[in-house]
Amino acid sequence: MRKYHLLAPGPTPVPPRVLEAMARPLMHHRTKEFEALFEEVRSGLSWLYQSEGDVIMLAASGSGGMEASAANLLSPGDSALVVEGGKFGERWVEICRAYGFETDVISVEWGRSVDLGEVESRLRAGGHRAVFVQASETSTGAKHDVRQLAEVVRRTSPDTLVVADAITALGVYDLRPEEWDLDAVITGSQKALMLPPGLAFVWLSERAWAVAEKAGSPRFYFDLRIERKSQAKNTTAWTPAISLVEGLRVALEMMRGEGLENIFARHARLAGGMRSALRAQGLGIFPRDLLSESVSAVSVPEGIDGKAIPRLMQNEQGITIAGGQGHLSGKIFRIGHMGYVDESDMLAAIGGLERVLSSLGHELEKGAGLTAAQEEFGR
Repeated sequence: MRKYHLLAPGPTPVPPRVLEAMARPLMHHRTKEFEALFEEVRSGLSWLYQSEGDVIMLAASGSGGMEASAANLLSPGDSALVVEGGKFGERWVEICRAYGFETDVISVEWGRSVDLGEVESRLRAGGHRAVFVQASETSTGAKHDVRQLAEVVRRTSPDTLVVADAITALGVYDLRPEEWDLDAVITGSQKALMLPPGLAFVWLSERAWAVAEKAGSPRFYFDLRIERKSQAKNTTAWTPAISLVEGLRVALEMMRGEGLENIFARHARLAGGMRSALRAQGLGIFPRDLLSESVSAVSVPEGIDGKAIPRLMQNEQGITIAGGQGHLSGKIFRIGHMGYVDESDMLAAIGGLERVLSSLGHELEKGAGLTAAQEEFGR
């Protein structure tokens, strides 16, 4: 028998309490019972976003939340400034172009954080309706400093909207949409919220809501104006993912019980322990600037088959991690440490990785990674 560990950067493990809630008999979504459930969940989402503003829930993946944000905030012909520093930065570009927006792309070396001076320079040229960025670029393990980016935008082009994909950031580290003067913040259910895929969440500032009222892009299912009116009445415009909403209530209860400060501290501790272990195993951390607490991206050692590492971790150790995406395929691998995970999960991954790397010919000191992680966790 082998215990299975899901340590990809999404989907993440689902707690037994959440699975139990989702397995309950299905309720109808046009009932007082569902309205009470939805009201409770809406309150929990406001707590998670640290804002009194509306958080719109959609039956979609995180990418649906990204598309909804773009479709509701821009009109065909509008100019979008897009930070492209990884696979999901590329997704912003693809979404914007699909809707006919003029796309001004800041190409950031994958694994680096955006140069805020470059953002300011592009904004000074004028005409950008919005800036699209990842708070945490899941494909590279790097972060962009959205707080400072927003400060640059407000100083340089006050009416330009700041749209942040926080799919592997919200609920991982301290991110304050309202206080930081952001305009749209998106997340998904299958990351820090400890649920299966299927729900997207979009928070908009009042400035963004005013823009959404007049935006001219086509939208139907993803019309956030319609959803805002419905969800204010604790219902949804379209059929919701009822079982996922049931699970979300429990997941938010668990998160509230732990407390935001403790959640952020746990993710920072797990990330620190994992990276100490990786360095002790003779491995290099791929990102060169700001590191995301949600995932560690690791450079594959010279002469090692990078594509074999996730495969052997899965098949021989029962541990699911992720490989690199795009041109990083075979060059990095990624270990997730967000959501329903703790030190024991990290130690299992570190031990399994040691065995896999040894089998592939990487020279390392046996037990060094586990010792380094334990020392970090014990601080």
